[in-house]
Amino acid sequence: MQPSAPGPVDWRAAARLAGRVAAPGPVADRQTLVELVEDLRTAAATAAGHVVDATGMTPADGRAAAEISRVHVVDRPRWAAANAEMFAVMAAPLATRRDGTPVHVPDAARLAAAAQVGGVLALLSGKVIGQYDPFTAAPGQAGRLLLVAPNVLATERQLGVDGRDFRLWVALHEQTHALQFAAAPWLADHVRARSAELLADLSDLAPDESQHHASLPRLDDLLGAVVRAVSGGDGGVLSLLTEHQRQVFDEVGAVMALLEGHADVMMDEVGPSVVPTVRAIRRAFERRRDASARATGVDRIVRRVLGMDLKLAQYRDGAAFVRAVRGRVGLDGLNAVWSGPDALPSAVEIGDPAAWVRRVHG
Repeated sequence: MQPSAPGPVDWRAAARLAGRVAAPGPVADRQTLVELVEDLRTAAATAAGHVVDATGMTPADGRAAAEISRVHVVDRPRWAAANAEMFAVMAAPLATRRDGTPVHVPDAARLAAAAQVGGVLALLSGKVIGQYDPFTAAPGQAGRLLLVAPNVLATERQLGVDGRDFRLWVALHEQTHALQFAAAPWLADHVRARSAELLADLSDLAPDESQHHASLPRLDDLLGAVVRAVSGGDGGVLSLLTEHQRQVFDEVGAVMALLEGHADVMMDEVGPSVVPTVRAIRRAFERRRDASARATGVDRIVRRVLGMDLKLAQYRDGAAFVRAVRGRVGLDGLNAVWSGPDALPSAVEIGDPAAWVRRVHG
């Protein structure tokens, strides 16, 4: 990572902490690990062409399917470091107020925030299988596709599925994300800008240099909201948002639902001719999701604090939207969603695909 950016979090410290405390991956001999890494790289290269065929989409700049992403097979600490870098980019608005003045946060508070973020990254580093990052790429450069090797191995063992089929199936999902951003080059800037608008509101609430107790914006309120969320009470973190902030939050959430649902549908579209055990993998994976959603005790607390139930809802709501729209207007009609920001579904339309079809297709 580059030297830690100004703002309320020391991102380099967060990455270092996450790397130290992340749980070790599954045990395997060297040959198994070498084959795993090679398989994942091969799967990512193979998947790129298949998702172009399945989606009916092509990169806007005419680049070849094999060039829609930069593939990185990583371990848990490297995944955490990559995400700390991505979060630093996305959280840049927290470093300044709307009037351009810097937000001063003492080093002790930045390190305390880094400890919180590092702990979250460490937890997530053992759960994420793959991820596409379009936000840290240089202009004209494809985004990073991260495949977390130990988590892929652990998951395929847990599910009892064919390893090579599963690795290709995972790569199909992530390369679909890469193609989404390649086909709609405006999309990364749109998501970044809407997220920045939400974060800019928080930076305006940050304490100034004259306050010796400076910390993260509204930290006490945020912690209180987390406690309410964990205890099952009303409100939660969303209760802290103003009406405008909630609108932006819902808008970004609708885009995330579209992205995840679209990738979830398309990773199965290749069919058994490409992934012979795709149906068995999907059944096993959905059973795993359902079991995780029913978790109790500490696992349930972790899921609620990390927003994993919201993520699961995004997958399923988004997939239902994609299937419904495709059923009404076909694949080309669905792909109109990538034509520009005005064609993106609202949160209401994610739950009412017919409304999106009426608005976009008349």
